[in-house]
Amino acid sequence: MNRQPHQAVRGFTLVELIAVITIIILLAGLVVGGISYVRDRQDREKAKVQIALLSRAIEEYKLDMGVYPPFETQDTPAAGDISEELYTALFYEGYQASESSGTTTAPEKASKIYLAELDPTTSRQGWVKKSTGGSPDPDLKITDPWGNPYYYRKGSNAENPDFDLWSAGKDGKTNPANSDLSNEDNRDDVRNF
Repeated sequence: MNRQPHQAVRGFTLVELIAVITIIILLAGLVVGGISYVRDRQDREKAKVQIALLSRAIEEYKLDMGVYPPFETQDTPAAGDISEELYTALFYEGYQASESSGTTTAPEKASKIYLAELDPTTSRQGWVKKSTGGSPDPDLKITDPWGNPYYYRKGSNAENPDFDLWSAGKDGKTNPANSDLSNEDNRDDVRNF
């Protein structure tokens, strides 16, 4: 009998396949973790830029009006109400003035737009949610990259001699009464003080 030599078919063993799959999973985990880190860092930098722009607009408002934008004197501000007041002072009052005769009848109201990026009908920055109607709504809130309203305080309650402006950060928690960064609620805050 004539026997042909047995040729071994070479293939991957189960152990080799498991090793390759494990390496691929580890690399995918590193990429996903890296993307998450980059996105968080991007949002943090975006909040810093927004705070700088808002601070500039607030200072410009003070130059024109003689005072910083209105804020009820409270020890602990409620973020939503302050964010609405900032939106009204920095954009909406000026928008109303430009839509009517160009001036406002009340001298305590702004007659110009201090931060055009707050216009929900044209801005793509995502600072304010778009109105359901065709024009801006006075009840809109200025929000940070995580969707939380910005905090604002001025006067004797502020850490700065002029005003404080900050974002509660990714976790959405802040403690305005204790502004120390070692406070757990303030660790990821982005602020101007």
